[in-house]
Amino acid sequence: MRIVVTGATGFIGGVVARQLRARGDTVVAIVRNPAGATDLRDLGVELVAGDLGDVASISGQLAGADVLVHMAGSYRIGIGLSERPAMLDANVGTTTRLLDAAAQVGTPRIVYTSTVNVFGNTHGEVVDETYVRNLAEGFLSYYDLTKYRAHELVAARIAGGAPIVVAMPGGVYGPGDHSEAGGQLALAHAGKLRYIALGDTGLSWTFVDDVADGIVRILDHGGLGDSYILSGPSLLLRDAVGAAAIAGHRRPPRLVLPTGLLRLFIPLSRRFGAVGGLPANLAETIRAGDGVTYWARAAKAERELGFQARDLESGLRATFGS
Repeated sequence: MRIVVTGATGFIGGVVARQLRARGDTVVAIVRNPAGATDLRDLGVELVAGDLGDVASISGQLAGADVLVHMAGSYRIGIGLSERPAMLDANVGTTTRLLDAAAQVGTPRIVYTSTVNVFGNTHGEVVDETYVRNLAEGFLSYYDLTKYRAHELVAARIAGGAPIVVAMPGGVYGPGDHSEAGGQLALAHAGKLRYIALGDTGLSWTFVDDVADGIVRILDHGGLGDSYILSGPSLLLRDAVGAAAIAGHRRPPRLVLPTGLLRLFIPLSRRFGAVGGLPANLAETIRAGDGVTYWARAAKAERELGFQARDLESGLRATFGS
């Protein structure tokens, strides 16, 4: 197949591109800077320069594609107010333009990558695709807000007949993970994590290669209009950090940074932005993590697509080579 991919230079997107090329698909990646995408070029991916900012140019890039896999977006927690417009455009605006362009050229199949984050705080429950969040609780972060809006946009397009199937990854980790949670795993594995902060954040830990495999399975066999959670074991951050330390033959950090103490730095982050390693909006970081669980189960994808996510210990070995 001829598959156009957005976000192929990203953490998950690069693995999806590699898996598609390995089985012989023609992969076309829309990237801002083709000269910098040497890893994709080495895989035999066709690189097309574009910023996904114009429907007309996107339409030309989608012409002749069998599938559009949309993974481009912005993921950061704790951003400042000045960064919000860019995130809104990356997560909602880009999705809108891509779907408009796909409708213009008649792209027969679209895989949209959402996130289990759209369920909000599951309050300790491991949920499935039927779960509906309580919007009265508000949004946990601006990322949460923009991805929810994009997810709702996609749902409206599906209701209007657009040929879309939705992937919903859990908390993704693996080689090349630059997220805050991934950074804590790496430090714990190396024995360099001095303390645990927001350790009662709950994620469904999913190895990146398994997520990519799930997206490919959705591409091949997912039912149009359906959503599929792609998630691994649901654990608190402190337990995942402990497992990473043990995998690296290190002692898990004993010091737990109280959230109350962390809150004392909120005025500093508001005044000076990202200074001394603090996020620009520490209050949002705390709100999105303090006792919040983003837990979901992949039973539907396992049953209908044969999806399997490895356990955390196996994923940590694959991540750190030990």
